[in-house]
Amino acid sequence: MSSGFSRRRFIQITAGTFGASGAGALTAPAWWPSAQAATEAPDAGVRTVPTFCEMCFWRCGGIAYVRDGKLWKFEGNPLDPQSRGRLCPRGTGAVGAHYDPDRLRQPLVRVGDRGKEVFKPVSWDEALAYVAERMNKIKAEHGPEAVALFNHGFGQRFFQHVLRSWGLINYAGSSYAQCRGPRDVGFVLTFGAGVGSPEPTDIRNTQCLVLIGSHLGENMHNTQVQEFAEAVGRGVPVIVVDPRFSVAASKAKYWLPIKPGTDLALLLAWARLLVAEGRYDKAFVAQHGHGFDKFVAEIEPYTPQWAAERTGLAPELIVAAAREFSSHRPATIIHPGRRVNWYGDDTQRSRAIALLTALLGSYGRRGGLFISRGMKVAPYPLPPYPKSDKPRADGADAVEFPFADEGVTTSIRKATLTGKPYPIKGWFVYSANLMQSLPDPRETIEAIGKLDLLVVCDTVRSEIAGWADVVLPDTIFLERHDELLTGFGRDGWMALRQPVVAPPQDQKPAWWIAKQLAEKLGVGACMPFKDMEEYLSKRVAAAGFDWKRLERDGVIVAEHRPITVEEGLELEFDTPSGKVEFWSDQLAQAGFDPVPKYTAHPEAPPGYFRLVTGRSPVHTFSRTQSNPLLHDLVPENEVWVNKNTADKLGLKHRDWVQLKNQDGVVSNRVRVKATQRIREDTVYMVYGFGHEAHMLKRAYHKGASAAGLNTRYATDPLMGGTSIHGNFVSFVKEA
Repeated sequence: MSSGFSRRRFIQITAGTFGASGAGALTAPAWWPSAQAATEAPDAGVRTVPTFCEMCFWRCGGIAYVRDGKLWKFEGNPLDPQSRGRLCPRGTGAVGAHYDPDRLRQPLVRVGDRGKEVFKPVSWDEALAYVAERMNKIKAEHGPEAVALFNHGFGQRFFQHVLRSWGLINYAGSSYAQCRGPRDVGFVLTFGAGVGSPEPTDIRNTQCLVLIGSHLGENMHNTQVQEFAEAVGRGVPVIVVDPRFSVAASKAKYWLPIKPGTDLALLLAWARLLVAEGRYDKAFVAQHGHGFDKFVAEIEPYTPQWAAERTGLAPELIVAAAREFSSHRPATIIHPGRRVNWYGDDTQRSRAIALLTALLGSYGRRGGLFISRGMKVAPYPLPPYPKSDKPRADGADAVEFPFADEGVTTSIRKATLTGKPYPIKGWFVYSANLMQSLPDPRETIEAIGKLDLLVVCDTVRSEIAGWADVVLPDTIFLERHDELLTGFGRDGWMALRQPVVAPPQDQKPAWWIAKQLAEKLGVGACMPFKDMEEYLSKRVAAAGFDWKRLERDGVIVAEHRPITVEEGLELEFDTPSGKVEFWSDQLAQAGFDPVPKYTAHPEAPPGYFRLVTGRSPVHTFSRTQSNPLLHDLVPENEVWVNKNTADKLGLKHRDWVQLKNQDGVVSNRVRVKATQRIREDTVYMVYGFGHEAHMLKRAYHKGASAAGLNTRYATDPLMGGTSIHGNFVSFVKEA
């Protein structure tokens, strides 16, 4: 059977909703400049505007070009430390986001049943009055804690501020529990500091790079990919651990095609080998280590032969890779990764990566992990938030997950379903397609059924927008001001986002929507400034920087300070012991393993294969499949199947199939990629495709949704991260 999430739905919006989008002024291709010409200044020639990108979280500095009044192209800003003058395919494709025909164009209010995608267009005043009236009704009946915010991206800053000023205490982004959270908590438990974003990997100076499920070259993190290409060019040995022969694996000296779910076994065996052969940094451990002797005793059983039996790797390969990367210490990077929520024990796996880094003495070292630097910018004087006497329901009070240090999205969903610790009756969703980002969309749909209000603010007509009561059309990053970006990296920097062109229809910037909503909620004093130029320029001036220079250049970089021991940095560790915690007393006291311990994960049922996922270099999560420029490059995903497996199943390269998981959920159709570049027990798909929203006309039913198949997930008991690789699929051949 197929899930309720994948049933066909239809949107009915009055003809006025989309105006004259199908008439008249369009030129080839059909999505190129339309009504926007009427809203932009009729200036001739070319002008440039520096800003920073929001096509992904890397937020590279770029320069936008406007030609004859129309947005033309977007390139890297050579002054920016993130882009270094270059953008990835997603960044250069940002122009397509402006002209996307599937953009939300004006506020909508639901008139049919939830999920049927039947709306009527309304004015901004009507839409925000509707939201405020229902939010205040929930507040009167249940308290402000009964409204929760799901947020993602930079534009959420003022929504969170306004809603917290109103009394909201539950807010979370899927970037934590569904992406990087286990990694950051694992490093905090070990070194007293998280990894942050971007990761402080000194690939520029490394002498050996180890990638464990990190698909650099496909996962297009701009700065790292540039440095990765340079490292390959100068002959740096690369070691890749991945069940799939990825782009990164094609550059590797050693490829370890590991059995999915056994990564922790390999990491523990590597740690034991370094200790047994004396290939670790004894001086670093002696000076900075806590509980090292107990750590050594715990990892004693994890021999290379033991790991080989579980990982499917030859013991000789395990040993050779470890000797390779340890021979280059401390200028070795065991990449901490991103989107590390794989199997539910991910904090401990990330802690094992942190412990390997410590054994190599690579923390705070040239060619290893440097210590990121930031820039201080004065805050705008804003009133304090009201206090609540209720606990948070999003996991951030560490009630359910003792080491969660941010909100947990699935805790909000669970509280909505159960009514515990108190009812959650309203969701405000900003720039987050919960149907694709949260595990098991069926649970999300069930939780929505418990709500009195669901508000979605986004740029495109996503699946979650189809379930909303009110839909608010946001601008894209090239059409608005936003909060200042104060970045962390080799040097701190400050970047300015400023509008390049006007929005094409009745979209409004997030800060403006938040400010208008604040007035209607009765908390207008929380945004005591006229507009963003006033807010931003006051902050910049108070910090002693030149506002005009920032407008002109788009970025100001701080003076360099030491980031490695080689530059004179003195290492400090904000752990209970004040040292690197090879043995964690705080984990032991909380009832968890003080040293990571390997536990086997479920095996595939007969006829099923482990489904693992990854990213496309031209798409961002599930947000860009309707972008006409990026859609033309990669219109749909495909399922990688080992050629031998395909032959046994009677599948041919480019055949259409559907995938059925162990719970009977069936995907949309997807093409087979028959290849020797993946293990026979594993299949692989790029995440973010298989959209079910009819409003996304270009992306509708293109490829299969990995999120829809993620119905069985494990939850990390330390911080609430939810797994994405716990599902198995079989093939349904199409006629």
